[in-house]
Amino acid sequence: MFPNRIYFGDNLPILQSLPDESVDLIYIDPPFNTGKTQARTQMKTVQSAGGDRRGFAGRTYATEHLGKKAYADSFEDYEAFLQPRLVEAYRLLKPQGSLYFHIDYREVHYCKVLLDGIFGRESFINEIIWAYDYGGKPKSRWPAKHDNILFYAKDPAHYTFNVEEIEREPYMAPGLVGPEKAARGKLPTDVWWHTIVATNGAEKTGYPTQKPLGVINRIVRASSNPGELVMDFFAGSGTLGESCLKLGRRFILIDNNPEALQVMRKRFAGVGEIEWLG
Repeated sequence: MFPNRIYFGDNLPILQSLPDESVDLIYIDPPFNTGKTQARTQMKTVQSAGGDRRGFAGRTYATEHLGKKAYADSFEDYEAFLQPRLVEAYRLLKPQGSLYFHIDYREVHYCKVLLDGIFGRESFINEIIWAYDYGGKPKSRWPAKHDNILFYAKDPAHYTFNVEEIEREPYMAPGLVGPEKAARGKLPTDVWWHTIVATNGAEKTGYPTQKPLGVINRIVRASSNPGELVMDFFAGSGTLGESCLKLGRRFILIDNNPEALQVMRKRFAGVGEIEWLG
């Protein structure tokens, strides 16, 4: 049985070293190929005479820059980069296993065609829209406020989906369904309204593309069982690992960004039974 593992290195040779049909669920949030460097500057504000910010009752505060975390998000041939890694993902999944592929509007159409070729079109289960309302709002187009999550099952006739484990949510019009249904709530649809990780929230690690634990927990609860093995080979800040620790799953995380490993070492400090490899 695999222990919890965190690998530092290129994910392709690491994936190729793992045994066939050994993973129950894969969630990945690969770089979105925006052509930019994704960065997050960390700051804190301290009270200081003559500071650069003014607050309540005339107090002044100084801003201290703590550092910056970043990674390059640009590939000349994005599909050629992803294809061998997704082939390995298919090989590693157990027969009842699933893949959740998190991407944005720029690349989702190309990635869907790529995944159809590897898993088969019949293995496509859902396109989940994760919707949020945060950040800039351009005036020249409809502001893009969602990500896409493509859900594939290795065997579309037999795959894990624990509908009773999914946290229910309030009805938008509870008066139309009666008090009993309103109190129970409804199952989420394929559109998930969930805020991003709050800038000053307890979840925040400072990693540029950190995803909210609530979104990852929903995937892990629905498509794996306690004790099973879950993998993220673009691990970033390690949110999938935290979800697995909370929900009683085992995990494999892989990333080749030293800053991601730094964030994960801090995030999982004091957690026993993790093998750090590479």
